[in-house]
Amino acid sequence: MKEVKTRFAPSPTGDLHIGGLRTALYSYLFAKKNKGKFLLRIEDTDQARYQEGSVESILESLKWTGIKYDDEVIYQSRRIKIYQKYAKDLIQKGSAYYCFCSQQTLDKMRQEQINRGVAAKYDRRCLKLSQGEVEEKLKKGEPHVIRMKIPPGKTKFHDLIRGDLEFENETLDDQVLLKSDGYPTYHLANVVDDHEMGITCVIRAEEWLPSTPKHLILYQMLNWQPPEFAHLPMVLAPDKSKLSKRHGATSVLEFKKLGYLPEALINYLALLGWNPDSDREFFTLKELENEFSLEKVQKAGAVFDIHKLDWMNGYYIRQLPLEKLTQLCIPYLQQCYPELVSKPLHKSTGCQNKFGMTNVEYIKKVVALEQERMKKLSDIVELADYFFKEVNYDVNLLKWKGSDLATAKQRLKFLADQLPQIPEENWTRRSIEDLVKSLIKNHDLGTGKTLWPMRVALTGREKSPGPFEVAEVLGKDETLKRLKKAASMLS
Repeated sequence: MKEVKTRFAPSPTGDLHIGGLRTALYSYLFAKKNKGKFLLRIEDTDQARYQEGSVESILESLKWTGIKYDDEVIYQSRRIKIYQKYAKDLIQKGSAYYCFCSQQTLDKMRQEQINRGVAAKYDRRCLKLSQGEVEEKLKKGEPHVIRMKIPPGKTKFHDLIRGDLEFENETLDDQVLLKSDGYPTYHLANVVDDHEMGITCVIRAEEWLPSTPKHLILYQMLNWQPPEFAHLPMVLAPDKSKLSKRHGATSVLEFKKLGYLPEALINYLALLGWNPDSDREFFTLKELENEFSLEKVQKAGAVFDIHKLDWMNGYYIRQLPLEKLTQLCIPYLQQCYPELVSKPLHKSTGCQNKFGMTNVEYIKKVVALEQERMKKLSDIVELADYFFKEVNYDVNLLKWKGSDLATAKQRLKFLADQLPQIPEENWTRRSIEDLVKSLIKNHDLGTGKTLWPMRVALTGREKSPGPFEVAEVLGKDETLKRLKKAASMLS
């Protein structure tokens, strides 16, 4: 039985986007499910659209997401002579011909066809040239392309996702195979490379579906066995239009920069068009390799829901070991606080404190407190900024509902006077909670009237973790400092 081989063939015209990554993922999963190979080809023959650094971006994206390709990367730009040879072979067979029409001529031709209400395509005027005329033009060095000669009839094939399809050949244009600069078009290079790489199944976006009959005709012209085809549904924005930059981040490395985990992104994309026929939502890449099948890929477009991705990413963040999550969060914090790891933040949390706690250890405590609330790694900056800088807020926020600012001030001063009785070496969430709750009970302070202004004084936030957890992380000195500062603001 022939070894299954799939490929991912991006063009280096920019960063790898979400739709492209899903295509790579499905191609990879299909190959691995069938104990085959997944190959990578860079289609870099379009010199006008080539972007510097794009290849590196594609390779980095695949590496980050864990999609590993087999064998060496194929670069089309290094295979130009091969495509030229096959184009000449097609001319010799009578399956292709030289076209000398200028762009101005082609534009005029198409406009006339549009005006007549007929399909705009090449009218084959150069096919009428005699052999002598063609040779004379070539001898003079006239600019030209090579076009395929679409035969009459129909082209039928079975798509692994969409079923049996049929195209009338008369609706197909005589596709340019070799451009005037000697470079191949996508259509020729694609077919030649898929054949020479031994690709058995081409998995690609549905936008290439109209090109498939042209490719199948080329396979027939070259007497090659075509691969199977599977055209994936489009990735849609919430408004059902094609997902684009106007809808937010679309490139893989943008998602990495925003703080999404590769495991979450891969898991989410796998489910974006593929249905495992169960309620299960979480899969590792290895599990997907065993579970995936093209039979369960839907035909309709799949809506990219950033909120669902956030939810899934939050789940993966909660599963991370604290040590690893801390290391992943540090770069985001350092962007805002460049000296975060090297210098102390404040007396009770810096490198010189009496417990010997470094800022990394402090960050670890902060991350532990915020882990449950994070949806992206970058969230740590906004969620926990009060741990790294002075808090600022509207004093009215200190007031508990139904109470007043005078009461808030009295409670804060009372706490600032009573909390010092806890020794520094016993400054823990439990000891703080036990003392404060006993004070509330013994002095009839009211839970909300006491804990609300305490938490706001420490965080400056309407919503945050509880005051005891925050106080433990801040340390004794910083906690007392913030309580006193908030009380003084109410004078």
